[in-house]
Amino acid sequence: MTFELEWVSIYSFQCRRMEKFRHNRVIFAGDSAHQVSPFGALGANSGVQDTDNLAWKLKLVIEGTAPESLLDSYDNERILGADENILNSSRSTDFITPKSDMSRILRDAVLDLSEHYEFARPLVNSGRLSVPCVYDGSALNTPDALPDGSSRSRPGATCADAPLDDDHLLSGLDGRFTMLTIGADAPESLPVGELTVDRLAVQATPEIRKRYLGDAGAAVYLIRPDQHVAARWSAYDETAVQTAVARAIGRE
Repeated sequence: MTFELEWVSIYSFQCRRMEKFRHNRVIFAGDSAHQVSPFGALGANSGVQDTDNLAWKLKLVIEGTAPESLLDSYDNERILGADENILNSSRSTDFITPKSDMSRILRDAVLDLSEHYEFARPLVNSGRLSVPCVYDGSALNTPDALPDGSSRSRPGATCADAPLDDDHLLSGLDGRFTMLTIGADAPESLPVGELTVDRLAVQATPEIRKRYLGDAGAAVYLIRPDQHVAARWSAYDETAVQTAVARAIGRE
């Protein structure tokens, strides 16, 4: 085959972020706050996650339900998310364009093995950024009180969806604080200051058990409006839930 090159160029990219995402009354999100390469980085997903994190906090601050300092948690949590995305984006880039002979040998071996062996497939970096960041260590989290629960639903993690009888779990989490109960008794709603935390009771189906209960017999979860877990316990405790809500809105 004969062909003629009409245009050739070198494509360059950067992975970087602002030092802080909040500057007094100016808050940065999405591409204005952080930049990643297009190689599996899913920058749009990062921007949506920024918005999910910020919107409910800004609403509570504007309404006077939460102190303005709650907005600092947006900076802390989403910087953690941006750093994780930049790390994974850089790894994806290095996987696609190895910088050394050894890196290329490893990349080629992983690709060959992943076609036939399942253990090698997670080593391929593409698509890793579709997994949301877990806010481990966030000041809004209550220490885990369900040690036998599933690690994937620990405080700071996003809620994993699961099928219910005629719907899905996440459909019941509609942008508000929710008390998710699995095999545990609790009131249908709990007033906490200006907020009301409504209950969502589900059965311990195999999928719910796998994703939320783990080895625990029952559980009560406090879910943030952005569907991140704020706290969890083995049984309902009114004072514990009220304290966890106060912590999650920056009043504790």
